Amino acid sequence: MLEQQLFNALSLGSVYALFALGFTLIFGVLGVINLSHGAIFMLGSYVALLLVNTLAVPLWLALVGAMLLTGLIGLAVDYLILRPLRARNVPHLIPMIATIGVAIMLTNLTQGLFGVESKRFPQGTIPEGSYNLGHLHITALQVGIIAVSFVLMLVLLAIMRKTQLGRALRAIAESPKAACLLGINVEGLFYLTSFAAAALGGAAGVLVGLSFNAISPYMGQPMLLKGVAVIILGGMGDIRGALIGGLFLGFAEVLTVAYFSSDFRDAVAFGLLFLILLIRPSGMFGKVLERKA
Repeated sequence: MLEQQLFNALSLGSVYALFALGFTLIFGVLGVINLSHGAIFMLGSYVALLLVNTLAVPLWLALVGAMLLTGLIGLAVDYLILRPLRARNVPHLIPMIATIGVAIMLTNLTQGLFGVESKRFPQGTIPEGSYNLGHLHITALQVGIIAVSFVLMLVLLAIMRKTQLGRALRAIAESPKAACLLGINVEGLFYLTSFAAAALGGAAGVLVGLSFNAISPYMGQPMLLKGVAVIILGGMGDIRGALIGGLFLGFAEVLTVAYFSSDFRDAVAFGLLFLILLIRPSGMFGKVLERKA
């Protein structure tokens, strides 16, 4: 039924949007397409699984722990790799290539530690309750995924729009040099942005791992492609666009599987994205940049 599919799409699209928010935050503030974001997403699910299995912590605490650890990994990537490249004022392509190396390293390290087989959360970890509202079947897990995703997204939006920190980040996104002249600690906010973006990616990894109850070292690769598609669709560096683009992609995938075939899921979703970009090449909320001689 259409109502059921729309609710399923909301659950999936909210996770896509959460992942894309971290992705677009890095690009908007640092000006870097961080291709290690998919690997960090994958690590978030493994951290939560380890915390649940080894320490028997509650699921919500495992989510917080995964966000903290992946945030620290994102911070380390910025400090050890992106910061030296910024200091040398290298072309934008170089940091992107460097983050590809980071992604490969993290993926291979995870594969060596945990193997290539899919892992599952232990029985009883994932909420199993469900509710029926008319013809609509709602699981407690879906409600939790949507609630966590939207809370994190709304908190980020509130910070960016309503706080002094958000205004400072927007100033850096416009011009780091001008922001530095205004007394803003640009380098410190770069570190904070990397931490927050990686934490959001880690949270998305936990939610996807719970949703499918399957975790593997390569689960970040398809999500990375979808994240790139979402931020292009929404407009590079625009938070509103990442939110709406993620929801759009989730709805396109779920409705395609429901009414056509799962074989066409990615083809239809990315085909619609291509058509939208033909009409509006800068994305839904992006600005067209003029090339100057």
